Amino acid sequence: MLESAKTKTNLFLHINLYFFLKRLIDIMFSAVLFLLLLPLFLFICVRIARKEGRPIFTKELKVGKNNRTFTMWSFRTMTIGSKVIRQLPPFPFPSSWEKGVPNFFKITGDKNVTLTETGLWLKKYSLEKIPQLINVLKGDMSLIGPSPERPEIADYYNNKQLKRLKVRPGLTGYAQIKGVTNDNHGKKISYDLYYTQNCSYKLDLKIMVKASKQIVKGKTS
Repeated sequence: MLESAKTKTNLFLHINLYFFLKRLIDIMFSAVLFLLLLPLFLFICVRIARKEGRPIFTKELKVGKNNRTFTMWSFRTMTIGSKVIRQLPPFPFPSSWEKGVPNFFKITGDKNVTLTETGLWLKKYSLEKIPQLINVLKGDMSLIGPSPERPEIADYYNNKQLKRLKVRPGLTGYAQIKGVTNDNHGKKISYDLYYTQNCSYKLDLKIMVKASKQIVKGKTS
């Protein structure tokens, strides 16, 4: 029994050390990366202002660690519709979600809202996420973790799905490098739960290397 208690204590200390160092790495890397990308950051601000006009940034309410909400910043990549409509799927809601968010659903919007010319370029190389380095510095996000969720969706998570909120959301993560979109919610949850249960320095490094390669290569879709 004493041996078991000692093992649990060592495991607890190891996990706490991992998350402490992960947060330290987040702060150092995001600060250095933001400074290095500052000229590009300013260039993108000027380009959006001149070619597409204001606003330059988009602000979205997201859910982070322990179901805490925060405002996530990104460069604006979409055109400004006369009336942007964002709604949940057309099937009965929320009665159809009483057991949790379904594995597949699609959020619809104003069909007149499309990617801007600058937005296409930003999306291809994930440059729209540069402002989110500020979210990482603030502690809202991590460099690596599950994708940030919308509050109106997270409100209907079941107990299993809620476990993905045990860690900070990330700029990239295990589900993202696997190419899973938000439409395939079941697969996204599966990958995110795998990450929360197996997060480690080795897995984080693997995700970062894979994500870096994808950014350099550029998205093809």
